[in-house]
Amino acid sequence: MKNFKELSEREILALAISLEEEDERVYADFFEGLRNDYAGSAAVFDSMRKEESEHRRRLIELYKAKFGEHIPLIRRQDVRGFVQRTPVWLVRPLGLDTVRRQASAIEVETRRFYEQSAARAQDASIRQLLDDLAQEERSHEDRAQELTEENLRPDVKEDEDKARRRLFVLQIVQPGLAGLMDGSVSTLAPVFAAAMATTNSWDAFLVGMAASLGAGISMGFAEALSDDGSLTGRGHPWARGVICGAMTTLGGIGHTLPFLIRDFHLALGVAMVVVLAELGIITWVRHKFMDTPVFSAALQVGLGGALVFMTGILIGKS
Repeated sequence: MKNFKELSEREILALAISLEEEDERVYADFFEGLRNDYAGSAAVFDSMRKEESEHRRRLIELYKAKFGEHIPLIRRQDVRGFVQRTPVWLVRPLGLDTVRRQASAIEVETRRFYEQSAARAQDASIRQLLDDLAQEERSHEDRAQELTEENLRPDVKEDEDKARRRLFVLQIVQPGLAGLMDGSVSTLAPVFAAAMATTNSWDAFLVGMAASLGAGISMGFAEALSDDGSLTGRGHPWARGVICGAMTTLGGIGHTLPFLIRDFHLALGVAMVVVLAELGIITWVRHKFMDTPVFSAALQVGLGGALVFMTGILIGKS
């Protein structure tokens, strides 16, 4: 690995060509990853990709005129001072805010490289080209920073808002709702069966905690291992697993905590009220984010919850 100050003008141009090629391919990946969900922002990155390709062409022409046909392979990792880039462009689906920040960071680094290289260059034509590219990279940096919702056309912004909502539902709401439903409904039977069988608040609490935590771990792993999200657009599998597992545990703990009340009958009454509140919340989420009609959502959730609840009561009394 060499220090930047040790590079010759020939090596600086070779490195610049390598940097432009890498940035061009990164922006191509940004375009490919965003075009289905964020067409407006994707078009900006496609335009930046074409400009990076033009930069590389100009650098190659000057290099060939000065140093001949052979261009040595010098990469950013071969020179000290460059920041290690996190390959966010390999993640699917791409997060729009993450891509904007990454693009801005790329342009800042590249601009500084050209400014410092131009200051060291002795050849007038090399210095001129590097100065020009530094200014053009500054415009890229500004475009990346200005690529915010308020600067998009209204129709583009509306489309991207819809896409953002769709991704939010796929990556957050769906796994969270699945966990909340499973935790709230599936743990009803063991909790209330234990409560009715023992008529002891503490015993019911222990059973409820065990059922909630066990269900959370199980659902978390099941969700994480269901698919990697690359084709479905459902996001990182372990993120979904954590969300699903946490909501499953929360759904079970909700009607378990009332059994910390020593008075069994009071605890049982509070737990039933909590169950009704949980089922109401699930119904609202299904209606709000899953576009399920209110009556249909209430019927599905209420019927499932009632059947599991009665199962627990009947087993507990037997």
